[in-house]
Amino acid sequence: MTIEPYTCGVGDRFGQQGRAQLEAILLAWQEGINVYPVWNKSNREHALIGSGPEDVRVEAEAAVKALNWTGAFYVDADHINLTTVESFVQASDFFTVDVADFVGQSPDAALVEGLVKAARTFPHELSIPGIDRSFIIDEAVVRTAGSKFLPAIREAGRIYRRIAELKGPDNFITEISVDETDRPQNPVELFLILLMIREESIPVQTIAPKFTGRFNKGIDYAGDLSQFEKEFDEDLAVIHFAVREFGLPETLKLSVHSGSDKFSLYPIINRLLKKHDAGLHVKTAGTTWLEELVGLAEAGGEALVQLVLERPIAAAAGDRFVLRDTTAQRTIGGGKFLDLRAPPRKRRAPRARIATPRRRGPN
Repeated sequence: MTIEPYTCGVGDRFGQQGRAQLEAILLAWQEGINVYPVWNKSNREHALIGSGPEDVRVEAEAAVKALNWTGAFYVDADHINLTTVESFVQASDFFTVDVADFVGQSPDAALVEGLVKAARTFPHELSIPGIDRSFIIDEAVVRTAGSKFLPAIREAGRIYRRIAELKGPDNFITEISVDETDRPQNPVELFLILLMIREESIPVQTIAPKFTGRFNKGIDYAGDLSQFEKEFDEDLAVIHFAVREFGLPETLKLSVHSGSDKFSLYPIINRLLKKHDAGLHVKTAGTTWLEELVGLAEAGGEALVQLVLERPIAAAAGDRFVLRDTTAQRTIGGGKFLDLRAPPRKRRAPRARIATPRRRGPN
């Protein structure tokens, strides 16, 4: 399975916007932008809402049928790991492999020695076309990168091979996510990560590196735009070089986990994609969810709902509360706690639940 140059991850936490999201994709095509949809949802989001991977597949196929979409589309098992992947195998054909928990773990000494040996084929001072400075790749640099990233890429290999065993190696797209780390990868680290991926024989088609700045949901990019431009430009150059040097798939492209739309970044990204003649995958999973909540809050009215929390809080019946977005800058709604032990309603997994009134629209 080969991914198209431009794909857009369209998360739909509540499972109600599949058709609307595909309509947006069709509008892009009318403007001459040939982008393909990837419906993505993580195991955490499924547990939060009470949905399952098969629900995303059903939603995507219903939208495709209703709008007579004849292009490619995908269902992404978002941020899966070895403990969660199997429940996604049947419904998904795109797997975002998240190995952030393994970054920085102690690697096997033999693996580090293998990486050092593989890196000896490159000159001590490495020049990457498109980057205006050279990089030192000596044994110390390779060992440092290996000590940090080898366990994570080794785990990515285990996950990839498990999916391939269950689904067949030609029936899915593989993305590797290294964006949830403590700091951005520099060009040498990204280059060596791609070498590690080659050594694991993973046919990666999208990779999500870490960028400087914050990608919070519901607000624009928080960071230095010139620094992002530099990092994005260099990452594109590294990927192009690594595809040639390592024999990685020609379709390999960057993946930007945007959280929600980052309008200040899009002109920069557009300009650099044209410069490098590169593809891109963008995930905007948070936009739909937040806009749905804002719409409910602004429409007026009251209703009884269950508030699903990721962790317990201290509260008593009768206490009032305010809901804000993840940045605490925008108020979404509010209400009063009525029942702290409300019975589960349409949930598959036991979670913390509190019945609350919430503002909603007239329908």
